[in-house]
Amino acid sequence: MSDNAPTLTSAGPVPDEDPEFVARAEAFGGRMLQIINDGFLSILISIGHQTGLFDAMSTLPPSTSADIARAGNVNERYVREWLAALTVGKIIDYSPADHTYVLPPEHAAALTRAAGPENIAAFAQYIPLAASVESEIVECFQHGGGVPYSKFGRFQRLMAEESAAIHDAALIDVTITLVPGLPERLRQGIDAADMGCGSGHALNLLGREFPASRFIGYDFSEEGVAAGRAEAQSMGVSNTRFEVRDVTNLELSNRYDLITAFDTIHDQAHPAQVLRGISDALKDDGTFLMVDVRASSNLEENMDHPLGAGLYAISTMHCMTVSLALDGDGLGTMWGEQVATRMLREAGFTSVDIKHVDADIFNSYYIARKTA
Repeated sequence: MSDNAPTLTSAGPVPDEDPEFVARAEAFGGRMLQIINDGFLSILISIGHQTGLFDAMSTLPPSTSADIARAGNVNERYVREWLAALTVGKIIDYSPADHTYVLPPEHAAALTRAAGPENIAAFAQYIPLAASVESEIVECFQHGGGVPYSKFGRFQRLMAEESAAIHDAALIDVTITLVPGLPERLRQGIDAADMGCGSGHALNLLGREFPASRFIGYDFSEEGVAAGRAEAQSMGVSNTRFEVRDVTNLELSNRYDLITAFDTIHDQAHPAQVLRGISDALKDDGTFLMVDVRASSNLEENMDHPLGAGLYAISTMHCMTVSLALDGDGLGTMWGEQVATRMLREAGFTSVDIKHVDADIFNSYYIARKTA
């Protein structure tokens, strides 16, 4: 071989003296290091949310690790190491002169419960949850199949927390107002159902706001249904019911004026069958309000999505795999507006409108009807 031959890599020959190649390689190496750092930081952000440390720090002046530990009622040694990581990660500010730490208010706006649905720290909890099934996902890569819902122990609680923040902030004043005339119809009294209701918070909010209407929530999770019933009792809501049911086999006809589905259709083992069942269960003049992940069905159109990589990752580690575990279609989180619209039309909806809410980068709002 000639002394001037280029270095061979798995991608083909690369001239190791090419300055442009070296610069690109160094830049990518730096990005990989940043990914590793941010991956670890995301776990500590999740811990900060779960322990309430971000909430505590948002009310404190510059404080020592001991002061912060007392305010959060947690162990100081762990707090000190946690603070060091988040300081280096440029999330918390540190004063070496007096060894105090402070959470800047502009950072608190994305890290505390007071931020409501804009609390990114709550979303960080999905990263350690996904990591908990990493070995099972590796086996799925090698042998196929999926990881069942039962393996995701905290998923129901995390979804309940996330959806509650969104619904508390927007369900009554924003979401249902997207459907022309719907608030008025709910005040007059209609029959409504929520598919994949989870812990039932959305339905209980609607039941409390619109006592003349009748609401039922369906979910295959006994834990979620029990939580919905308990919350209804604690809220004094008497017009909501909850039933353990696989919405794949609704077998209902012409029953509801309104059906809702909040971020649940893409998780179903057989989403097309679920949508057909929803269409059948809806009255001819009824409305299906489906809220689901805001994305394109075309990969190339998601390159600038602010959470594109994360949502594809969540799909791999949860949404797609739980479907495949049931011998399902594995639709995935990022099924996108084009596929969703096609599937709604195939299910019998002749009118499909898609609306977006400026404050919600996560979701698209589909208003589907069987008659124009």
